[in-house]
Amino acid sequence: MRRAALTAATLASALALALAGCAGAAPDSGSDGSGSGSGSGSGSGKADLSVSSSYMPQPVSADMAAGFLTIANKGGAKDELTSVTSDVAGEVTMHSTSGGAMTEENSFAIPAHGRLVFRSGGNHLMFEMLKRKPRQGQSVTVKLTFAKSGPLTVEMPVKSATYNPSTGH
Repeated sequence: MRRAALTAATLASALALALAGCAGAAPDSGSDGSGSGSGSGSGSGKADLSVSSSYMPQPVSADMAAGFLTIANKGGAKDELTSVTSDVAGEVTMHSTSGGAMTEENSFAIPAHGRLVFRSGGNHLMFEMLKRKPRQGQSVTVKLTFAKSGPLTVEMPVKSATYNPSTGH
């Protein structure tokens, strides 16, 4: 019973840090041009995905961390982010936030010629059951899996626990 209360308190602390700062996020139109691509060009009927602005605030907890990034789709077809994995965590879950309430999601749509944004206070990734505690200056490898496009592997830099990007999020 005491362990459950401690885990709940740890989760609440990690989530408070992850959700502090910005307003909620939703898919935006536009694209971000940097990162790895998947698919064939913007004129095709396929998604053309790239990732930018990825980062993980240094976790305050030994067993949980948050992650943020932007997935741009320059292609003419929508796609869907269906799962995220990382060698640093036993499980990575995806969450939406609306009105201060967090909901675990099984997938997120990425509109054609649009973006999916994960940012503090909005949609975000939760790295659970950490195998090691990432430290500022290190990178965490993250594999993004999509419904239609091939997977993308991203090196997510670990920033200070209070890092708040001035652009992109």
